[in-house]
Amino acid sequence: MVLGELAYFSGINTQRKGGTTNVKKNLVWLSTSLALLCLVSVSLASEEPWIRKANMPTTRNFFATGVVNGIIYAIGGWGPQNLSTVEAYDPATDTWTKKADMPEIRQELSASVVNGVIYVIGGWRSVQLSTVEAYDPVTDRWIKKADMPISRSALSTVAVNGIIYAIGGYRSGAVYQTVVEAYDPVADTWTRKSDMPTARGYFSASVVNGIIYAIGGWDASTEHQTVEAYDPVTDRWTKKADMPTQRLCLSTSVLNGIIYAIGGWGPMTTVEAYDPVADRWTKKPDMPTARACPHANTVNGKIYAIGGGSASNGAPLPEGVVEEYRWLLAPGHLPQSVAAEGKLATAWGSLKSKTD
Repeated sequence: MVLGELAYFSGINTQRKGGTTNVKKNLVWLSTSLALLCLVSVSLASEEPWIRKANMPTTRNFFATGVVNGIIYAIGGWGPQNLSTVEAYDPATDTWTKKADMPEIRQELSASVVNGVIYVIGGWRSVQLSTVEAYDPVTDRWIKKADMPISRSALSTVAVNGIIYAIGGYRSGAVYQTVVEAYDPVADTWTRKSDMPTARGYFSASVVNGIIYAIGGWDASTEHQTVEAYDPVTDRWTKKADMPTQRLCLSTSVLNGIIYAIGGWGPMTTVEAYDPVADRWTKKPDMPTARACPHANTVNGKIYAIGGGSASNGAPLPEGVVEEYRWLLAPGHLPQSVAAEGKLATAWGSLKSKTD
């Protein structure tokens, strides 16, 4: 696009003025623009797609996150005891701030945001929980809400058009769930929806264009590659292309209409991207720190992978690792500028000599 525009405007100027001098000037201008473009490409290509950010103050695993006004809130979890801790991360300043504790201590919970309020749902604390509590970041206060009808841990929740969908999860006795329940925060009521085809917990769900995608997970015997899409309008599920890598305890986040599946039990560094339009997966640059059950959140065009644990016993990593993924710097998003050194001067000299 840039090169085409440069050539186009250069041609217009040449046609209008028609002189040799103007041709020379346009060629010099074009070569200068090309040189600057290549220099920018070289500078960007020297950067890494993943960079380390400030550690989360409380190391933890099996926690939940929600994003409100560009701030990421890390809630509850296990570290290695059940937690009610809430900490807020500001990507703009790369700083963490302590917030009001969640009233009920729990891990393996899930959270979704509606109208600037974070709804924290389900979880585990000696038994599976049906608890729902709402956090208002403006007032830094928690409010009790109507319990989820079927108590579960290791579930995934997402919000579509102001309704939260609580999907799958685990119940006592190694019973993995297909259940889907919808919560209306305005009415503070729950409604049963069509079951997910595959029973599973420890999976991740994300929303693109109003469609919910349930990805990966575990059913007590199988690490899933399974991807199933749910349309809340029709209340129907559809099978989609499997994720290339089998995994549970992954996290997903949406950037530019693409779902990024990050980490997993192992622990894993794997990052794979799913395009819902093409129904196709693509390998992306690995996350630097291997971990299970991180949480991935998108803020201002960057994905932040937060926390997580090791595979041996699920214990959190020694540090509350935070890593930022910058998609523009990933392979395939930048002009190729390998061995550009020396070529700029050669190109400049060649173009310049033709104007003399």
